[in-house]
Amino acid sequence: MKLKHISRNEKDPSAVVCAGRYGLVSRRRVIPTNPRTQRQSEVRRHLAEQARRFGDLTDAQREAWNAAAATYRSHPRQGQSGPLTGLHLFIRVNCKLALFGLESLNTPPPPPVFPELAPQDLVITNTAGVIAVKLVCPADPGDNTVLRASPPQSAGVGTCREFRIIGTCPAPVAGLADITEHYANCFGPPPVGRRIFLRASTMVSGFESLPREFRARVPAA
Repeated sequence: MKLKHISRNEKDPSAVVCAGRYGLVSRRRVIPTNPRTQRQSEVRRHLAEQARRFGDLTDAQREAWNAAAATYRSHPRQGQSGPLTGLHLFIRVNCKLALFGLESLNTPPPPPVFPELAPQDLVITNTAGVIAVKLVCPADPGDNTVLRASPPQSAGVGTCREFRIIGTCPAPVAGLADITEHYANCFGPPPVGRRIFLRASTMVSGFESLPREFRARVPAA
């Protein structure tokens, strides 16, 4: 797939020109917002640190990462993907580990074997105005079950694409893992009548399994 070429409009610096389906298209040049949130700054710090660390590896270690990277492909963009470089794989693995406070790796890990995902359902209760958000976990989720949640959504919303990491799944009590505090720390207390989406995945050596998605509506008391 041929990528679009974008250039500045010489007559109007506030516009850009790109190739559209029926010829050249001129549109306003928009600078993306940069909120510089705490999590955003943390991720950028990890990226810079791991890029520096890759340069400190021995030649043998870098060659090992390059060899391992040839077996992984990038996430598809505009219908295209390709094999990773050793640097890309090193940063992807170690940034994920750093994000959860885990020790970085200097040598590539073996291909991951993911355990069965513990969370099976999302349950939200409202007892006399006290709202609790819990995951049904018949089994122990371990230390690396990653949770991502959405901000409160309208009850009529059927799908959601906006997810943020809220932490890892805590140990269950009587088959239920309480994630109320995890959610509130990121989005505040969930309001009555809104719908919450949640994705759970397992992480092994910086790699994540495909997520399982749950959703539930916050009930009235």
